[in-house]
Amino acid sequence: MRDATAAAHRELDAQLSSFDLTVMAGYRRFLRASAGALLPLEAALVEAGVARMFPDWPERSRSAAIAADLGRLGSAAQSTVSVPPLTSGGMLGTMYVLEGSRLGAKFLLKEVADVADPRIAKATSYLSHGAGKRLWQSFLSRLQIEEVSDEDEVIEAARTAFVAFERAADRA
Repeated sequence: MRDATAAAHRELDAQLSSFDLTVMAGYRRFLRASAGALLPLEAALVEAGVARMFPDWPERSRSAAIAADLGRLGSAAQSTVSVPPLTSGGMLGTMYVLEGSRLGAKFLLKEVADVADPRIAKATSYLSHGAGKRLWQSFLSRLQIEEVSDEDEVIEAARTAFVAFERAADRA
């Protein structure tokens, strides 16, 4: 999965690295870009029945966290891209991207931890969401046991999720 999505991951990382998270405008833009894709992706997961596959879905969902952060910064979280309906394989591919983004969020959180602007420091619910929990590890365990009839479908859904974040970043 990692190898199959590596190019899409690199492209998104390169695009997001252009956001300066140490200044209010850059951090707000990063959160808007993230919300632009996160909200429709999480909505598609809910509509597809993600809670049946991941009973701890309410603990994993970050839409409320990013909306709270944007609210603290005087902005609103909005969907800016559309995503297709998800199959069970599509849910796994999408979850791969969303859960994997928590790993990157740890590094971004360190970047904003020492920022002089206290408003930024108080708006890190999204980046710190799930800290101290083993959400990535439990996702990987689920991925191993889930019966997937079409691995290509899982990979394509992951690529689609990466593209959703890229498009949202373009529009932020």
